[in-house]
Amino acid sequence: MIVEMLLGVVFVFGTVALTLASYFLMRMIMGGEPEGHEKELASSVIFRISALHGLILALVFAQEMVEYQQLKYEMATEAGAIADIFYDAERYGENVKAPIQQAISAYAAEVIDGEWQSLADKGRLSPKAWVHWDGAYQQVLNLVPADKRQESLRSQMLERLHDISQSRTKRESNVADSIDSIFWFAALSGVIFIALAYYSYPPVRRNLLLLCLFGAYTGIILFLIYAFSNPYQPPAALAPGPLERVQQQISGG
Repeated sequence: MIVEMLLGVVFVFGTVALTLASYFLMRMIMGGEPEGHEKELASSVIFRISALHGLILALVFAQEMVEYQQLKYEMATEAGAIADIFYDAERYGENVKAPIQQAISAYAAEVIDGEWQSLADKGRLSPKAWVHWDGAYQQVLNLVPADKRQESLRSQMLERLHDISQSRTKRESNVADSIDSIFWFAALSGVIFIALAYYSYPPVRRNLLLLCLFGAYTGIILFLIYAFSNPYQPPAALAPGPLERVQQQISGG
């Protein structure tokens, strides 16, 4: 937690420093106090760049939040699918439930203990988890229903296994779709250009305070975007809570 807080502080103070440095650099280059028409032009430039910059940050932040929430939803869906398969195997018949339950339980354990860390370190799914998933899939495929009830249970288990497969694919793509360096270039250049355009305002205490507030708030937004861009790594690492709970449930069952 301390490291994450320090990282947030670095983002905030970094953007504040970048803002002030850009402002004073422009003041030094231009020299003297600007005339009235220069202030009008600078205000117009500030307005236009700020609008575009704010739009970019808002769109990217919203996208990262949607993907973060989508991952939570997919994880809950996957946990529900695991529980359904486990208990549907029991409903199917005592003589066939053990291999299916063992495979799906081993799958859940591998996702929690191995895959989550693999996604954080390498951005890849665990091959062992796929092996356990395939083991459960093969066991369900080999079932020979004796009546309509068993046929329905078999179909439901296959459907849930497909749901798990889709959730896994989305989970990996979430890492692959992390923010490109082009965004950071656009975000930081926006901060610089906005600060440059403020050169027409004198460096009095109130103006500098407002510039610091602009830089600090931008730093907070950039930090949040960075935090949510990879949900498997700090500072906003998402724990596999639903999977852990369902694993405890089926282990006790």
